[in-house]
Amino acid sequence: MKDKSIIPLSVLELATVPEGGNHKTAIENTVSVAQHTESLGYKRIWMAEHHNMEYIASSATSVLIGHVAGQTSKIRVGSGGIMLPNHSPLVIAEQFGTLETLYPGRIDLGLGRAPGSDQETAYALRRKNMNAAQDFPTDVRQLQSYFSAENKDAKVRAFPAEGLEVPLYILGSSTDSAYLAAGLGLPYAFAAHFAPAQLYEAIRIYKTHFKPSAVLQNPYMIACVNVIGAESDKEANELQNSLIRLIIGIITNTRKPIGPPRDLPDVYQVPEVQHMVNKMLACTFTGSENTLRKSLFNFIQESCVDELMVASHIFDMKKKLASFSILKNALTID
Repeated sequence: MKDKSIIPLSVLELATVPEGGNHKTAIENTVSVAQHTESLGYKRIWMAEHHNMEYIASSATSVLIGHVAGQTSKIRVGSGGIMLPNHSPLVIAEQFGTLETLYPGRIDLGLGRAPGSDQETAYALRRKNMNAAQDFPTDVRQLQSYFSAENKDAKVRAFPAEGLEVPLYILGSSTDSAYLAAGLGLPYAFAAHFAPAQLYEAIRIYKTHFKPSAVLQNPYMIACVNVIGAESDKEANELQNSLIRLIIGIITNTRKPIGPPRDLPDVYQVPEVQHMVNKMLACTFTGSENTLRKSLFNFIQESCVDELMVASHIFDMKKKLASFSILKNALTID
C-alpha cells in the first residue's frame, strides 16, 4: 500500500455502542479503530464529549484519550471536542497537561462551546453557571495562559501543563466559531458530519478573517465528514442504512445502539424526516474506492480544506476497518 495521501486523513470516533454490545465493547472498538488507522498512516483520532447518551461511551473524554493513547504509539490522540463550558479551564489544562506528559507530542485539544447534551444534563454539569457558553472565548484564552510558560508568575498555575505545547483547535458547526478561530489564529475543525449546512460559509469566514498567531501563521482547516467505503457502491449504500437509522433516532428522539443495515423504519417515509436526514447527509461520501476517489477529490478541491477527518458509522467492525483502508487507498497519490 502506498503511504502518501493527497491530504492528511484523521478519524472522529464517537465510541458508539453496537447492538448486542455494551460500553466496554464500544471502547474496545475505539481502540481497534485507533490501532488500525495508525497502521494505515492516519494522522490523528479524536473522541467527542457527550453526556446522558446511553449508547455513546465517550463522556469521560480525557480518560478515554489516555486509554487510546496508551494502546497506540504514533497516531495523535485528542478531543473532538472537549465542551469547555462544562469545565473549568484549569481542570482541562491539568488533564491535558498530564496526557501530554504521559504521551509527549501526541495529544490534541479540540474545544467546543456546545453542551454535548440536553439542557437538564448541562445544568447537572454546570450547576448554576448556565451562561458559561458566553464565556467561551475568555475561557479559551485562559486555557492558553495556563499552558504558557509566561504564566509562571501568576497566582494560579496549572501543573503539569505550564510550558507544554498542546495544540488547541476550535471546533464548530456554525459561523460563530469560524470568527473565533480566525481571531485567535487557531486551527479550525468543522463538524460537517452532522451539521454541513454552513460549512462553506464558515470556511470563507475563517480564511478571510484569519489573523496569524504565535502558533499558526496561516489558516488550517479540518472538515469532518461521514465516509462509508466498501468493495462496491451497492454494498456501501446498504451499509449506510446503519447511519441513517442513527440519524432518524436523533431526529425522533428514539436513540438506539448502532445496528446492522436493516430496512429503514416507516418514519423515514415522512417527508419532513426524510428532508432532515438528507440535510444531515450532505457531507456523507459513500461508495467503492473509485467512487470515493472521485467524490472526495471534488470535495477537497471545492472546499480547499487542509485535512479530512472522517466518521464511519458501520456496524460490522471488519467492514468498518476495511472502510478506512479503502478510503486510504482512494486518496493515495500514485
